[in-house]
Amino acid sequence: MPLSWNEVKDRALAFSKEWANETSEDAEAKSFWDGFFNIFGLSRRRLASFEQPVKKADGKGGFIDLLWKGVLLVEHKSRGKDLDRAATQAFDYFPGLKERDLPRFVLVSDFARFRLYDLDEDKTFDFSLAELYKKVRLFGFMLGMETKSFGKEDPVNIKAAEKLGKLHDLLKASGYEGHELEVLLVRLLFCLFAEDTAIFQRGQFQLYIESETREDGGDLGMHLAQLFQVLNTPENKRQKSLNDLLAAFPYVNGRLFAEPLSLAAFDSQMRETLLDCTALDWSRISPAIFGSLFQSIMDKKARRDLGAHYTSETNILKALKPLFLDELHGEFEKLRNKPNQLMDFHQKLANIHIFDPACGCGNFLVIAYRELRLLELEVLRELHKAQKSRVLDVGELVWLNVDRLHGIELEEFPAQIAQVALWLTDHQMNLLVSEEFGQYFARLPLKTAPHIVQGNALDMDWAGLIAPDVLSYIVGNPPFLGAKMLSEQQRQDVDAVFHDTRNSGLLDYVSCWYRKAVDYCAANVAIRCAFVSTNSITQGEQVGVLWGDLLARGIHIHFAHRTFQWNSEARGKAAVHCVIIGFGLRDAAEHWLYDYETPKSEPAALKVGRINPYLVDAADILLPNRSQPICAVPGIGIGNKPIDGGHYLFSDEEKDAFIAKEAAAAKWFRRWLGADEFINGWQRWCLWLGDCPPAELRKMPEAMKRVQAVKEVRLASKSAPTRKLADTPTHFHVENIPGADYLVIPEVSSERRFYIPIGYVSADTLSSNKLRIMANASHYDFGVTQSLMHMAWVRYTTGRLKSDYQYSVNLVYNNFPWPDASEKQRAAIEQAAQAVLDTRARFADATLADLYDPLTMPPALLKAHQQLDKAVDAAYGRKAFASEAERVAFLFQRYQELTSLLPTAKKAGRGRPQAED
Repeated sequence: MPLSWNEVKDRALAFSKEWANETSEDAEAKSFWDGFFNIFGLSRRRLASFEQPVKKADGKGGFIDLLWKGVLLVEHKSRGKDLDRAATQAFDYFPGLKERDLPRFVLVSDFARFRLYDLDEDKTFDFSLAELYKKVRLFGFMLGMETKSFGKEDPVNIKAAEKLGKLHDLLKASGYEGHELEVLLVRLLFCLFAEDTAIFQRGQFQLYIESETREDGGDLGMHLAQLFQVLNTPENKRQKSLNDLLAAFPYVNGRLFAEPLSLAAFDSQMRETLLDCTALDWSRISPAIFGSLFQSIMDKKARRDLGAHYTSETNILKALKPLFLDELHGEFEKLRNKPNQLMDFHQKLANIHIFDPACGCGNFLVIAYRELRLLELEVLRELHKAQKSRVLDVGELVWLNVDRLHGIELEEFPAQIAQVALWLTDHQMNLLVSEEFGQYFARLPLKTAPHIVQGNALDMDWAGLIAPDVLSYIVGNPPFLGAKMLSEQQRQDVDAVFHDTRNSGLLDYVSCWYRKAVDYCAANVAIRCAFVSTNSITQGEQVGVLWGDLLARGIHIHFAHRTFQWNSEARGKAAVHCVIIGFGLRDAAEHWLYDYETPKSEPAALKVGRINPYLVDAADILLPNRSQPICAVPGIGIGNKPIDGGHYLFSDEEKDAFIAKEAAAAKWFRRWLGADEFINGWQRWCLWLGDCPPAELRKMPEAMKRVQAVKEVRLASKSAPTRKLADTPTHFHVENIPGADYLVIPEVSSERRFYIPIGYVSADTLSSNKLRIMANASHYDFGVTQSLMHMAWVRYTTGRLKSDYQYSVNLVYNNFPWPDASEKQRAAIEQAAQAVLDTRARFADATLADLYDPLTMPPALLKAHQQLDKAVDAAYGRKAFASEAERVAFLFQRYQELTSLLPTAKKAGRGRPQAED
């Protein structure tokens, strides 16, 4: 067991006094360093060697005074000698060392002075022998008790993935695979971490492999099996004839080493790879990244992009802080100087139970537990100051433990990782307590364990895992799967969870966890929940289905992060746009909305009155699918839908080639426009024969071939309605052909654009069903729909295709609350709308994609839009809004006012819209 810091300090003081007058390097240097190692309770003989031969940078041979491979290199001089020269000499040895033997620390001394170089942190520390007892914590690395800061950017994470990944690949290639390989790697991870964090003696695992196994690796599997058996056996039940190195390992328990495994056959390369792993500083790897680390180990492609699988602590804390951490820290600050109440608060912390019903490798639970333990440490610090007494047993101070953590994970291996990661997090926190109070504290053997269950969370009774009256919080990041991407099993899960909900087939998979959580919380309405989710559950048709169900069950939204980008540094990996929603069956005293200017921005926290399912400070409104607008405005329909197998559509070249064969067909070609063609400025053509007289059509044999091909395509369809269309092969499935110029809105447009490009097209152009059509549209209609007011409404209410806007007529346009504009205000909007069109015309060579790209939008066009926005805002009776969220909240209020005046069956509108596809 490592010494406590108090013992180390006492030993350092005695050492300084003993060696205060020594001067001769040759006579006493070795005894000096043996004594130095003894300060930390370490045997120099086991860890480090004197006079290690090495080839220096100049090619000549030399001898390192003392080398602890991979950890510490010492260069010692007689009293009064130049330490700068000693350091130069020490660094000259580096080229002659193996990479895994390169030390992190260099220490030079002349008995009276020490200079420590921390090469990873690029820091240098100078102090005297007499000050050594004050500086012993600089040597925490000797005990494996350094205070660490973690991050995915730490190069050791990548090296660890590469090294363990290489070992994984070698073992798998040799035929050792599946469950046994996964368990073996989990155990090796624990051992690697243990010897760098004072669970084992420093370097104990590496020393055992180096000294007890053959270089050819042939007996390594046998020795590992024996080691695992020892780790699973209490010290008082072990054989007395055990090898001393084996007997020195502690009893771990926790069933981590209980399962017997087949012996793995190692070779020399595998042994070297494992030794390379032991040379890394595993204490620098946060348990929060273990899941990502192991995912990368198991997948060579993932190994190249470790960041792709790393759930950043920043994102995890976006859920945890408003869920409970902020409130607990605020309570602590109020009680900081009130010892009696602080003790009650400590008990409150110890009684917190957290449940992640989609825990994966445990990242959310790891960070939650770490943060609670850090808060507990602050509490203990304040209580200790108030009591002003020496801590007698630090183990009695720590009340929080991993058995307060609960999780469900579908797959076995991540569930194992979650449990080990939580144990290791607990140990890291115990080291912090040890450092704070000067006593070594470790929970060995492992007697308590987190409650991580393997299985499908959606067909489990959560109350059977943890009683609702015990639980405090539910949090996590359930699977991101859209409704159309579900497997048969997942579809059955949705059907079972939403067995009593209409249209549940529209719901994303994550919705199931919301419903399960709400049903579970009915037995304890004090439970608070937070899930990371795809933003689709707050947009489009899903809102009415999911939130209609949840609101009927009494749900309240406590806080929400509006759409932001889930962090991933993987090259070529599509960004995931998420929301975080905190909720419960009891309303919160405060409601916080975290808004993002762009999905990559930092959030701005807004205290609001309430939060509705669209994540807006407004009443709990659910927009219905309406067939008519709520205001007296033109209706919108979809464009033309041919269902022609592509036989009526042509590129420029294809059209010219067709006309060359059949000149009579030229007059029947019309420009064909879809969303892509409209925005990006390229053109296609449609052979529109719906108006062609039969006699004339029969004189065009090439056109007749096309008609016949379309008929055959439709007849071959599995859809009965499509087969019926074969009776009229010259006509489209949906036809929407205005007789005059008309306005079009793209169905899909990039979320990067602040304004969706909307515009007029000529009557001789046929628009596809990928465009929404407004016939008889005035410049006033164009101005309002192209305004920031309408764009904000779209962003908050429409569905998405991936992250792009997917404009919905029935949900977005027909529910949009138009202004009640005076004639003067209408004229101002029409004038500003014309200015936008005129400004676009000045850039005739630019496409709408060019004009509305945020990086290339001309300043003149932006200014024209801003003037239009002012005119539209004025028609609503407003001059400005502090944020887009405030703007949309205003629109929801106006929506509520307008719809309250509508008779239930009334369908307002000017013009007759086509049904939305």
